[in-house]
Amino acid sequence: MGMLIVSILSILSFELHARPISYSGGSTIMAFSDNMKNSLYYHYSPSYKYSVGIEDIKDKYFRDKYSYLRFTYLLNRKNTQTSQRNLYFQSGVSSKGYDEFFYGMHGDWETRRLFVGFGIKETKKNMQDYTEQFYQVGVAPYLGNYGDLHTWIMLKTKENSLDNKWSTYPVLKFFKGNSLVEFGYNNKTEWDIHLMYRF
Repeated sequence: MGMLIVSILSILSFELHARPISYSGGSTIMAFSDNMKNSLYYHYSPSYKYSVGIEDIKDKYFRDKYSYLRFTYLLNRKNTQTSQRNLYFQSGVSSKGYDEFFYGMHGDWETRRLFVGFGIKETKKNMQDYTEQFYQVGVAPYLGNYGDLHTWIMLKTKENSLDNKWSTYPVLKFFKGNSLVEFGYNNKTEWDIHLMYRF
């Protein structure tokens, strides 16, 4: 019975958030939009430990367009009967050249009710290097069954070294099956939107 509960929680956790790595042999397509960029990102996971993909970016800050060849690796995962913890390394090399790239880490800890996450990314560009970071906490107002529409109410705060200002705002997240929609708004940083579909 204990293994069944762990298996169910693991499945729910994979569907719960926009994991940068899918199940072995799985693919994911994501779209992001915020005050810094619009992007479309596809990745394939040969293993549950890592993914490779391509991200097409419209950079709003630098008014530029380019792509990243991306690699993400699962550094650590801890499953219990009631929670899951993940820590990832992420990196990407730009179509503008090998001297433009990014690297960073992000992670999360969650139960079916609570969520805590963070991310930090260092981007190297010929124009100007910069760092981005975010922290996020959330709660599920109800506990749905597998296959139900799940809802999360979150608070996110983020900052980048280009404008050196923190922005904090509420975020709503909805997911059902292989689809996820997440959006938040702050008058400083405007819309923060994330769409995902896993197949």
